[in-house]
Amino acid sequence: MLQGLKIAVVGSGVMGEAMISGLVQRANVNPRQVVASHPRAERRAELEQRYGIETTNDNGEALHDADVLLIGLKPQQSGALRHLHGQLKPRALVVSTVAGATLASLADLLGHSAVVRSMPNTPGRIGAGITVWTSAPEVSAEQRVWAGVVLGSMGREVYVDDEHYPEMATALSGTGPAYTFLVMEAMIDAGVHMGLTRATAEELVLHTMLGAAQFALQSKRHPTQLRNDVTSSGGTTAAALYELEKGGLRTVLSDAIWAAYRRSQELGKRKQ
Repeated sequence: MLQGLKIAVVGSGVMGEAMISGLVQRANVNPRQVVASHPRAERRAELEQRYGIETTNDNGEALHDADVLLIGLKPQQSGALRHLHGQLKPRALVVSTVAGATLASLADLLGHSAVVRSMPNTPGRIGAGITVWTSAPEVSAEQRVWAGVVLGSMGREVYVDDEHYPEMATALSGTGPAYTFLVMEAMIDAGVHMGLTRATAEELVLHTMLGAAQFALQSKRHPTQLRNDVTSSGGTTAAALYELEKGGLRTVLSDAIWAAYRRSQELGKRKQ
C-alpha cells in the first residue's frame, strides 16, 4: 500500500521509532523510502544502523517531496512544526501522534489540512500496541488507507469519526501501559517482600498479566465474570480483592485516568 511513497519522520524518539520499526519490519516498506530527522548524531547513526533508513538533522530536508509526514514529537516540542509551515506538497498526508494536538492546531501549524490525529501506545514498539485515530475531512479515501497501514504496523488500529475519542484514548490506552507497569511493580515488590527472588516474582507477575489479558481477549467474557470465576467464597482471592476495594482501587484508577484526560485537554488548548 505504501510502496513508492516517500515517508518523512519528524521526531524520532519512542513513538517515531515505533512507526519506523513497524513500517520497515511489518509493513514491507523499503528502508530507502524513509527519511527521519533527529538533532543528535548518535541517535541518527543508531536509527540508520538498526533500520537501514536515511536520516538528517534538518526537519525541512526530511520533509522535502514527502508523500507522508509522520510526527512523533512530544507535546512540548510541537512548536517546531511551525518552521515547516507551507513546506508540504499539496497531496501529502500528515499523521500525528502528538498528545493533545488537535486536527485544527496541526493544520494551522503546518499550513496543511490533510491531517490524521492518532493516539498509539508504547507496546506499538513490538507490534502489540493499539492506536485510536481520526482524520480531517480533507484526507482522501486513499490516504486513510495509508494511515491505516502506518498505524496498523504498530498493532491494532481503530478509526473513529469523533475527534474527542483520541483525546479520551490518550488517558485510557495511550497512558495505560504506565498504569499497568506500576501495578506490575507493586506486585513484584510484594512478592519479594514475601520471600521470592526478584527474578521469580517478575516472571510470575509478567506472565500473569500477559495470560490474563490474552484470556480476556479470547474468552470474550466481561472482566467481572472472569474475576468471579477465580474468587471462591472465603478464599485467598476474596481476601485480596476485599483489601483492594477497601483501599479504593477503582476510584484511584478512575481519578488517574480523568486527570490524564484533563491534562490532554489542557495541552490541546495551549496549541490552539
